[in-house]
Amino acid sequence: MIADQLGSLSAVLISLGALGLTDAVKHAAGPVGLGVIFVYSFLIAVILPFPGEIVLLAPIDLGLPDWLTFAFIIGISSLGKALGSVVALQIGDRATTSGPVLRALDRLGIDLVSISQRTAVEIAQKYGYLGLAVVLSIPGFPDTLSIYAFTVIEKDNLKFAIATFVGSAGRLFIWIAGAKIVYLVF
Repeated sequence: MIADQLGSLSAVLISLGALGLTDAVKHAAGPVGLGVIFVYSFLIAVILPFPGEIVLLAPIDLGLPDWLTFAFIIGISSLGKALGSVVALQIGDRATTSGPVLRALDRLGIDLVSISQRTAVEIAQKYGYLGLAVVLSIPGFPDTLSIYAFTVIEKDNLKFAIATFVGSAGRLFIWIAGAKIVYLVF
């Protein structure tokens, strides 16, 4: 029942995303923008198949040095994902068997969920929460699917949230480091 409700909510939110949720994040400014980043990151952890890295494009200006502003963005985004992951943990893998995204992937003949789950479950069983943090640190790897796949490990909300926070922050640091390297090279 909860999974079906999330499937419906997911369809609405994905439609909103297509209409500008990611644009809202890209244009989020000032302290209010940090709230937009938090909500966006929370929703990514629970139901949205959108890239979390977009938060780095938000023109947040807090009147602080750039490195401190990015630290706030990373912290707020990671906190949103951590809290969202606890909600996802409560829902568990029931939500991975319904929803418009999964039906769309089925129609395309892509069993992305099964592939992602198999890989994530193997990592979860072998490396536990450290594995979750590492998988979430990989740029471009789907957060939502990874989080749900990792619900097979012990259901400790605090450990799950910490691993998600660390992985999310790690991913954003990797993107920033990559951008710095590209900037210096070119």
